[in-house]
Amino acid sequence: MTSGLLSPKMLRGHAWQRLLPDVYAHRDLPVDHQVWCSAVSLILPRHAAIGGPSAAHLWGAGLVRSEPPVSVVTSRDKWMHKHPRLRIHHTTLAPGDLTELGGIAVTTPERTAFDLGRRLSRTDGVVLIDAMIHAGRLDANAVIDLARQRAWWPRIGHLRNVMSLTDGRAESPMETRLRLLLHDGGVPRPEPQFEVRDDRGLLVARVDLGWPAARLAVEYEGDHHRDQSQFRRDITRTHNLQRHGWTVMRFGADDVLRCPHDTVLAVATELARRR
Repeated sequence: MTSGLLSPKMLRGHAWQRLLPDVYAHRDLPVDHQVWCSAVSLILPRHAAIGGPSAAHLWGAGLVRSEPPVSVVTSRDKWMHKHPRLRIHHTTLAPGDLTELGGIAVTTPERTAFDLGRRLSRTDGVVLIDAMIHAGRLDANAVIDLARQRAWWPRIGHLRNVMSLTDGRAESPMETRLRLLLHDGGVPRPEPQFEVRDDRGLLVARVDLGWPAARLAVEYEGDHHRDQSQFRRDITRTHNLQRHGWTVMRFGADDVLRCPHDTVLAVATELARRR
């Protein structure tokens, strides 16, 4: 994970770009958040580790913000140099809270989720924890156990609320956001990634959010659905679902982020009609 990074004290030249004090990367290396985490790991003192959203990213989640600073956790009694590319969080760290991933000191998946669920907004916390579970990196029960063991820690109630809403079947952050939007609007909880099967048990389609009793499917459509071949596959898939008595509702980013009330109303109205 640190390939392409060097930390000589006097490295200069057009072939190198300076990322941090005494940390350089080759100019041809694409610098994404994972590379930033690798760079920061080279200057971390022994008592610190990558944590929070940055640790979640290393454990398989996406980023909820574009180009965020690298999240670092360190003991409450330790001091670290501040830097614009770092977001330092002082906390209590038990030996079992830290591990190593690809040569980088990082909080364990359960400690990472424990922090995300307490420190982030409910939606961002659920989005990242959903992604970690879906990536096979996190056991939700381990987070719940950790919350039980540390019941006196700040914002444990917030964490428990986050964990009650997580679902590792979600396949994208926007799918999670759409599910939370419908939850907040009072819509009955759907089955994420529900498999619609015919009378013989053969798979018709797998839908993002499904209400089997009402035969209603809600799909989030990202930019990849604009591809012509994908668009044709979507039409065929929708026709197959309709032939089996299902209604398919499609929503995009604007529906979730800019028109949330209309989106909730549309789904709630269709559910009521089909029942």
